Amino acid sequence: MNYEDLFVLVIEPSKVQRTIIVNHLKSYGIHKIDEYDGAAQALEGMQTQLPDLVVSSMHLPDMTGTDVVTLMRKDEHLAHITFLLISSETHYRYLEPIRQSGAIAILPKPFSRKDLLSALQSTLLYLSDQDTEASYTEEEFEELRILVVDDSKLSRNYVSKILRNIGVETILEANDGNEALSQVENQAFDLIITDYNMPNLDGREMVEKIRQSSDQATVPIIMITSEQNPEQLTAIQKAGVSALCSKPLSYEMAKRIIERLVLDKNDY
Repeated sequence: MNYEDLFVLVIEPSKVQRTIIVNHLKSYGIHKIDEYDGAAQALEGMQTQLPDLVVSSMHLPDMTGTDVVTLMRKDEHLAHITFLLISSETHYRYLEPIRQSGAIAILPKPFSRKDLLSALQSTLLYLSDQDTEASYTEEEFEELRILVVDDSKLSRNYVSKILRNIGVETILEANDGNEALSQVENQAFDLIITDYNMPNLDGREMVEKIRQSSDQATVPIIMITSEQNPEQLTAIQKAGVSALCSKPLSYEMAKRIIERLVLDKNDY
């Protein structure tokens, strides 16, 4: 699949902003583009013809971009579609649900062509992997047991989808750190992918317990977080994570880190 094969649906109430986005898409060879200034008609249009990528603004006349991606993830026909937010919004209340939903990226206004290209590359890789079987020959990779820990079902679904696309067959899930520790006590894992902010026992505390008192103290652990506080991030790193990633996690970045930690175990 190439850029010219992509079908992109754009939701942006501003004609000027919509034109800027569309022109950037066309500059990469994408010409199959549907444009909407509101969410309701866009969602209806998705049901008629499924896009490969939805590019949306945050503040729309009939709902927010957060509402759009939430409705998409609840609809089995739309749940797998990649979502890109372009917005100047910075409020946690709006952005966190989009980070949790597994958005391909969140770009600021104004955005750069380089940022958009990165999101398009990630979308293309994600779609290509969906349509092809994993190319790895290592039996070890196909037989991996991976634990995904997150209190958000949307986030767990997104991460699990990435793992399945790259050939992982055995994926277990946990709602929080306590549940994850119980699973770690009873079975072996090759990799743990966890959120940071969770109820009961957060990701940092979970990592510390695994590193200090678990029989699987050396298991690779990827931490995914929207945390911005430098002190908190330093504490997370000191807890013993193998990799620390920001939300939303791009598909391309997720694939590269998972491959490095699992296929080259001496590199973490």
